[in-house]
Amino acid sequence: MKFSLVIPCFNEAANLPLLLERCKQLTCHDGIEVILVDNGSTDNSSYVFAQLLPAYQGCRSIRVEKNMGYGFGILAGLREARGEIIGWTHADLQTDPFDVMEGLKLLDKYGPNIFVKGRRFGRPLGDVLFSVGMSFFEFVLLRKPMWDINAQPSLFSRNFFEKWNDPPHDFSLDLYAYYSARCMGLEIHRFPVFFGKRAHGTSSWNINWAAKRKFIRRTVEFSLQLKKRVKA
Repeated sequence: MKFSLVIPCFNEAANLPLLLERCKQLTCHDGIEVILVDNGSTDNSSYVFAQLLPAYQGCRSIRVEKNMGYGFGILAGLREARGEIIGWTHADLQTDPFDVMEGLKLLDKYGPNIFVKGRRFGRPLGDVLFSVGMSFFEFVLLRKPMWDINAQPSLFSRNFFEKWNDPPHDFSLDLYAYYSARCMGLEIHRFPVFFGKRAHGTSSWNINWAAKRKFIRRTVEFSLQLKKRVKA
């Protein structure tokens, strides 16, 4: 198995048929598997998986019984992955799972010891300014250049993943992976991905400014923890 893509799914039952159709375009390539993590969903996602997955070769699912966070679901999937190259993206289809093919081209060109990440375009101006502000904060605090930290997908080697130490279970996982790659001296390669609207449902965090404030507080708290780790 060459590449494993993990997609955490929390209450995404309405999106799953569309998502699986896009994943089908990936798994028709040799050596690619998709692991869809039912991350403690309380809708009928389990039923949809049971009904649809048998028709999608190369796609499988695992179930996290209780939602312990976005990062927890991704980590559960990464531990089940069979590929030497692994990564994740979102289930909401705001970015296309097929984008990972561009990332795999970079890994084929530069070798496995790099960190590959999308770079979003097409986002609302307010969201862009929010990301720029958070990226600038992380640069000032951690002294590592990191831009559009929560962009998808993220791809990297299994060897890099096995060096992680106590990764976070929430949305800070994107920051942790990116920062770890910087600290370990991996070359960072970015490629453009279009960021569109959700096909169904609403974001679990990017709902309003109250939700953004909560996200900021959690991110700042974890960033301060990361800085303490480096000093230790």
